[in-house]
Parts: sequence; C-alpha cells; structure tokens
Amino acid sequence: MYRYTTHGTCSRQILIDVDGDTIQNVEFIGGCAGNTQGVARLVKGMKIDEVIARCKGIQCRAGTSCPDQLARALEEVRAQQNG
Repeated sequence: MYRYTTHGTCSRQILIDVDGDTIQNVEFIGGCAGNTQGVARLVKGMKIDEVIARCKGIQCRAGTSCPDQLARALEEVRAQQNG
C-alpha cells in the first residue's frame, strides 16, 4: 500500500493499492466524502497512466484538487515501481 500526503486540498492523505500497473483500491482520508468516494470507485481497475492522464491538472482550489492529488500520488507510485 502506498500512502501519499496531499497538499492544498481538504483531503489529508490518499491510500493506494496497486497490482502492477492496475489500481486495486483508493481511499481518501478527509475531504468531501461523496466526491472522494466517487473518484475512488471510478478509478478502481483502471491503469495508473490512464488515471494520471484523466485527473492531472483538474483544479478546485489552490491550483489543485483531490483528483489532481491522486494523479500526483500515482506519479510517485509509478516512479517507485520504476526506481
């Protein structure tokens, strides 16, 4: 499980389980419950690169959003896998 501390959002942390390049589970700690649960369910089973492409750059406040933070977290996951 990967843990990512968010920056500039209501959510405080994102927990991510992956199997290879496929997302198995995402859990946001904090944030707008309905929105973060919705995002988490939508990305389950998706490939990491597709989620990054779809979510990176989405803005809510402070130049970021929970989906954007998820994309940034997944970039770190991918870097750790390739590292």
